[in-house]
Amino acid sequence: MAAEFTSFPAGWRGGLMHNDLWRYACEFYARRGVEAACLAAQAQGSNVCLALCALWLEQRQVTWEAVRAEVLSEIALPWERTVVQPLRELREQWRPAAAGDIRLGQLRESVKRLELEAEQTLLARLQSAAQAWPATCTTQPGWLDWAVPDATARAALRAASSQA
Repeated sequence: MAAEFTSFPAGWRGGLMHNDLWRYACEFYARRGVEAACLAAQAQGSNVCLALCALWLEQRQVTWEAVRAEVLSEIALPWERTVVQPLRELREQWRPAAAGDIRLGQLRESVKRLELEAEQTLLARLQSAAQAWPATCTTQPGWLDWAVPDATARAALRAASSQA
């Protein structure tokens, strides 16, 4: 999810759409250490929305299957590349100049909101694809292993997911 996510007012986190994965992502992202772990995973090439979806699927005890993972990838990767990433890059490019330019800072906040709405849309699409997959009482944590190849970032996300 977008860096600086936690700086938004709590009321916005409900966003335009209400779904289980979005609520899960918001609650999980607010936990101590999660933002840093997500940014570390993102820096290593992981898609944070896929990682959050993976944790949600593991929590729901949905068995990892390659065909299911492919379905999620086919939804997430093009959206990330064509919608989320360009917004993120613009927001990051404007960071230094926005520090000294109030109007640009306001525009940057608008871009940040668009980036989060794009991620929220992606999470809704991922949930829609995965919602019917049944829980199987599995204890295999295959989803996060698939979504976050970096062991350090994965361990930090697992630690955060075990927090109450």
